[in-house]
Amino acid sequence: MTQDGPLLAVQESLRKCFPAVEEQQGLWQSTLKDCPPLLLSLSNLAEQLQAAQNLRCEDVPALRDFPDLKERLTRKQLSAGDSVLDKLGEKLAVLLKVRDTVSSHVERVLQVYQQHADSIDIDDILKASSTSPSVADMLEWLRDIERHYRDSYLKRKHLLSSIQWGDLANIQALPRAWDRISEDGNEDLVHDILLNVTFFLEE
Repeated sequence: MTQDGPLLAVQESLRKCFPAVEEQQGLWQSTLKDCPPLLLSLSNLAEQLQAAQNLRCEDVPALRDFPDLKERLTRKQLSAGDSVLDKLGEKLAVLLKVRDTVSSHVERVLQVYQQHADSIDIDDILKASSTSPSVADMLEWLRDIERHYRDSYLKRKHLLSSIQWGDLANIQALPRAWDRISEDGNEDLVHDILLNVTFFLEE
């Protein structure tokens, strides 16, 4: 391998990794877009359950002949809620797959880098050009991307696993809590990094 060979090997692994990340980011974003309507549906069901719990059939003349109405309403709403939770579970599974796929790609790049690190001059690792960020920056960005997916997934998993039908107020607040994860987690991070490597990928 020539003197430039080790550096080229790392750059080549980076050129394979970023497009894979871009593909996974598309899947991540489309999956996240599917979730707010489901969370809103869950929130609305919690509101309906609250109303059903407060319903006193004996106080409403038209409902006195249906003593089990409250129980039937509750059962129907809980069943609908469980169905929505199943769909959210499927979305969470997709997010987990994205996280794992990205981690696998990043790990591959880091392995290539570690394999060749001793053969690459530190100045070459830190060198950037008008079209290409430095290898050091790109490796750091990949770690940032991996951390972003990991943290965002864990927060969403924790939020959904905290759902208890006994805590209707918490369920009604789910849509806002979900949005807050996106706001706090810098969902533009991956998009911005991919923009930074556009010219590098075209070289």
